[in-house]
Amino acid sequence: MTTSRTGDPAQAAPPQWHDRKRRMWLFGLVPPTAIVLAVGLVWAFNLLGWQAVSPVWWWIGPLLVYVVLPILDRFFGPDGQNPPDEVMEQLENDPYYRYCVYAYIPFQLVSLVLACYFWTAGDLSWLGVEGGLGLVSKIGLAVSIGAMGGIGINAAHELGHKKDELERWLSKVTLAQTFYGHFYIEHNRGHHVRVATPEDPASARFAESFWAFLPRSVWGSLRSAWRLEQARLGRMGKRPWSIHNDVLNAWLMSVVLWGALAAVFGWQVLPFLVIQAVYGFSLLETVNYLEHYGLLRQRTASGRYERCTPEHSWNSDHIVTNIFLYHLQRHSDHHANPTRRYQTLRSMAGAPNLPSGYASMITLAYLPPVWRRVMDHRVLAHYGGDITRVNIQPGKRDRVLAKYGAR
Repeated sequence: MTTSRTGDPAQAAPPQWHDRKRRMWLFGLVPPTAIVLAVGLVWAFNLLGWQAVSPVWWWIGPLLVYVVLPILDRFFGPDGQNPPDEVMEQLENDPYYRYCVYAYIPFQLVSLVLACYFWTAGDLSWLGVEGGLGLVSKIGLAVSIGAMGGIGINAAHELGHKKDELERWLSKVTLAQTFYGHFYIEHNRGHHVRVATPEDPASARFAESFWAFLPRSVWGSLRSAWRLEQARLGRMGKRPWSIHNDVLNAWLMSVVLWGALAAVFGWQVLPFLVIQAVYGFSLLETVNYLEHYGLLRQRTASGRYERCTPEHSWNSDHIVTNIFLYHLQRHSDHHANPTRRYQTLRSMAGAPNLPSGYASMITLAYLPPVWRRVMDHRVLAHYGGDITRVNIQPGKRDRVLAKYGAR
């Protein structure tokens, strides 16, 4: 007689799930430590007598963003792993993942200080450099530090969505480098409310180039953050021009940081701090541009916008950029669950997907004709060819409707 083992709990239990990216999240520390790597490469190349080539490593930031990450995304492809329901709580509460984000901040600050040293040092003979760095190398270093700061804004984004006061404070600290502290207010209380509507400065419109979007998003987000804080403080009976204003106290962190660096290294660091800040927040805005391009929440019978759903964010599941951006590419789940920690974000059914990872799409965004060739037909396909359901750039609306045929 054969005994059935169908009811055996040990046999019936599903295999234990594990996060195959668990240790990979440490690669998220590559951007804030890239300058240290660059210094080592410059020294090694100079030692080998390759002085003509060694300065290229001061541009390690853009090399990482525009070359290395897109190549790795193409090579390794999509992730494909979603955490199941039964592990979500355990995964959410695992402190290891938040420490991976926390670690970004000290490395970021150390690299910023190191950059200030290289911007102002007059004798770098120990590095094999005659005198100090040349202007092109200094600018390359500023752009590389800006890349670190731009990716750091994403770390701040992860922290700023949390309810823990320490994490919110660390978010502001991380934003201090790029002087973009108002992002902490506007993103959480502005963008997440108005996403994929014409009223949102951080949602790109169909036929709007990145170069038109950039100033609209930068200034629109700044105005929105100030108005949000003004309204909040007004309800509390407080004036906006006070330390209680989160825009002002976040900017104060930047003033203190930049002032301390200028006091230690001299005013000569200030132009390069400006360069890195502008490049850093522009990198963030490029990501903003591609995340909701052309997508529109429709108005309901009540006149209000429909709820934000997975179809209102462009996603990508390419594993390498996922690691470097803490699953930011799983953007639909992030908008559905803003306080959910990055390790538990999932790819969602029904969400539109970009043809490649965010890192690859950033370069396309800089080239409007190429961007539109790649993306416009995808936006139309997402809405079944109905151009009237698309978030269109107002100044080009008539032309777009005529071209694609309003139904």
